Amino acid sequence: MILVTGATGFLGHNLCEQLIGQGDQVRALVRRRPRRDARHALDFLRNLGVELAWGDIRDADSVQQAIQGCDRVIHAAAKFRMWGPYHEFHATNVQGTLNVLRAARQAHVQRFVHVSTVAVAGRPPAGSVLDEDYPCAPHDAYQRTKLEAERLVLSFYAQYELPVIIVRPGALYGPWGHYAFNRLFFEDFLRGWRVQVHRGRHITFPVYVKDAAWGIALALRRGRVGQIYNLSGESITHREANLIVSRLSGKSSWRFNAPARLMIAFAALLEGIAFFTRREPWYPLNLATYVFYDWQVSSEKAQRELGFRARSFEEGAQETLEWYRAMGLLARG
Repeated sequence: MILVTGATGFLGHNLCEQLIGQGDQVRALVRRRPRRDARHALDFLRNLGVELAWGDIRDADSVQQAIQGCDRVIHAAAKFRMWGPYHEFHATNVQGTLNVLRAARQAHVQRFVHVSTVAVAGRPPAGSVLDEDYPCAPHDAYQRTKLEAERLVLSFYAQYELPVIIVRPGALYGPWGHYAFNRLFFEDFLRGWRVQVHRGRHITFPVYVKDAAWGIALALRRGRVGQIYNLSGESITHREANLIVSRLSGKSSWRFNAPARLMIAFAALLEGIAFFTRREPWYPLNLATYVFYDWQVSSEKAQRELGFRARSFEEGAQETLEWYRAMGLLARG
């Protein structure tokens, strides 16, 4: 039995489908009162045949109860936003991870896969290639707490010989996603918002969510304990990604090339408004880390050791757009 945390999220949705599809028994730790956007995921998990355990990774007792009878853990739960107070990220990404690690140690699990992110790198200098040995310098609360969680995971390996493996997916996109890459490269464009900065010359690091889920399943079976694996597709420029989405959706490829200073000023204005509304701005300032820098990511280690392969962005974008058609956001051509 595999315990999966974060099962109602974007990645968890696809991960449980992957695990069940390959014949695994899965138990998901889920909140009894999930957010509105996660309620449909509970029905989806039930229909898949996933066993539900009620709880929250921030509640150590519920984690300990959920892990009983499980010999493997995939810890995919995290708070991923571009905006918010540090303590909220810490409570989920650090303290929550510690709760899952302690429960896993007590249960003597055979494998523990921790889902991190390539974003722990921070702000990569031009010309750098991000492999697993790249010296991370996280910039925002999400990145810092995810790297803190990685260090906790590795400390349990060093001190207690907990058989841990860390995976770092790239920028996830695909079915069931509405945030980050999906929003910037698909939804905003489909809704008529056509903006790019620096003429789209910067490099992004997409990975189709189903490929990431497959890579996590591979790491669970084949990964070397104590190791970190990047799981990303081919890094491409923003302009290349925009052109592919435009062509596949049958829409004009025109984009307004916004000056960087204008976008920073606009984001700063939105952040100022968010100070009063307490709601995440549409364009947070932290988004600049992903838009104004070159994310050239290497997944060669995962390819060599796990057999991981990611589909092309063209293929993944086509499948993502088919999902948007099914959702009614894109008319059928």
